[in-house]
Amino acid sequence: MFTDEHRVTVWDEIRQHDLRAFSRFLQPDVLLEATARAGTAPGRGPLHVGNLLWLALASALHTAKNFADILVLTLKLLSDSEEFATTPLAKEQKQSRRRKKSRKRCKHDPRRADPTMVSEEAFVKARKRAPLEFWLSLLLILAERFQAQHGQFVRWKGFRLLALDGTTIPLDNWQPLTAHFGTSSNGKGKRRTTQARLLLLQFPLARIPYAYELCPYKTAEKTAAVGLLSRLHKRDVVLLDRGFWSYGLFWQIQRQKAFFGIRLFKTAGLKHVRNLGPNDRLVEYAPTDRKWRKEGLPRSITLRVINYQIPGFRPSAVVTNVLDPAVTSREDWVRLSTESVPGRRLDAGIYHRRWEIETTFSELKVIQGMRKGNLRSRTPEGIAFEIAGHILFYLLVRWMIVEAAVKHGCEPLRLSFTHALRELHDLSEKLIVSSPSHVRRVLLPRLLARVASHLVPSRPGRHYPRPNDTKPKNTGKGRIRLPHKLPPKPTKTKNTRTTCHSKG
Repeated sequence: MFTDEHRVTVWDEIRQHDLRAFSRFLQPDVLLEATARAGTAPGRGPLHVGNLLWLALASALHTAKNFADILVLTLKLLSDSEEFATTPLAKEQKQSRRRKKSRKRCKHDPRRADPTMVSEEAFVKARKRAPLEFWLSLLLILAERFQAQHGQFVRWKGFRLLALDGTTIPLDNWQPLTAHFGTSSNGKGKRRTTQARLLLLQFPLARIPYAYELCPYKTAEKTAAVGLLSRLHKRDVVLLDRGFWSYGLFWQIQRQKAFFGIRLFKTAGLKHVRNLGPNDRLVEYAPTDRKWRKEGLPRSITLRVINYQIPGFRPSAVVTNVLDPAVTSREDWVRLSTESVPGRRLDAGIYHRRWEIETTFSELKVIQGMRKGNLRSRTPEGIAFEIAGHILFYLLVRWMIVEAAVKHGCEPLRLSFTHALRELHDLSEKLIVSSPSHVRRVLLPRLLARVASHLVPSRPGRHYPRPNDTKPKNTGKGRIRLPHKLPPKPTKTKNTRTTCHSKG
């Protein structure tokens, strides 16, 4: 009878075949450090945290397959190769068949004779060994190692640049998910949709995730942001959306000796102090809400307001606690990119880099498939497992894009994430069945070259105005609202009846 060590060896080998594209990032010491930070044990069975990580990444890569199919997908690809008969996996399968014939078991016996098979129920049970703290720790470790290797895509003028924003993830209306995450209306009040709230903190110059928070929909973004902002370091600059305007968050960042940039909230009631230059001034922000005094915060905070207007857009302003113009000038905050030359890491003003996190949400939810219909789980723990797999997989793909950009001399944000994901899909089966030396010498360099060949055009300052709607709209109150521009009235001619020029 085979021992559990045999099953562990078999599944470790399967995992190593499937993660060859990212094996250089996911070394064993990384997983051990993540479990140590999270205060969990790595496990000794076939579904230890290393294999759980592999299954989480595989579920993000193969969104059309259920967990049971993912468990056997790699083994199928390996067994279809010509050299499989001589591999240790094939020998283990042959020996398991002999054991099965020599010893009969009850059909209800949960023990499997084949060491290459793990039930989906065992996977669901083992998933509890990897709590949310493990995934957050692993993400932080990978982001820190990326920063150590590619600091030029993290820092700007001595600051570490980050961006924070939130989004919602629609989920299937299963009762456990609805009870945990909550629902939101579709705007008409008739049907409510189960949704989770996701907040992400990232390095916008490379779109590398740094930390995230998955919480129920009813949790406000400002409340969830408190935990993420606690991870800021000294001399960090975090770019915020206007929805995070909060006196408490401002002082939290200030006390951590970090900095922020946020769009001006029109009703903030700022008091002018003095001018620093054209469209650049110091103000004092003293909110009238007494809850900040109860929390022991100072009565006011000194901020800097930078007014600007981009042609074709409304006037706007950026508010920051970087008060010295000699450290960051007005142009550093709000200028537009006019050209893109390899080697120039930050053409645009740093606040405009906040939009990179919006692009990340689009790539995660639309291109990678982290959305309703592709998330398989029916429990909050399962959804948390899949979301962690998606975010870690996105980080690894983005890291691969940075490597391709550095090797071939181009900007990481100029490379297409969509095509990088397609190239990885196209080469994934070949990576599994090829020898390690062939993967290292030929396939991985070829993958990076193919990723670097897909450049996104540089189109700074573009915008898409909303088209004029010429169709009448139903207001929902029994009335039809007419468009702003009415079609021309019908005209009569001598030889014909009434003709309407708005038709035809």
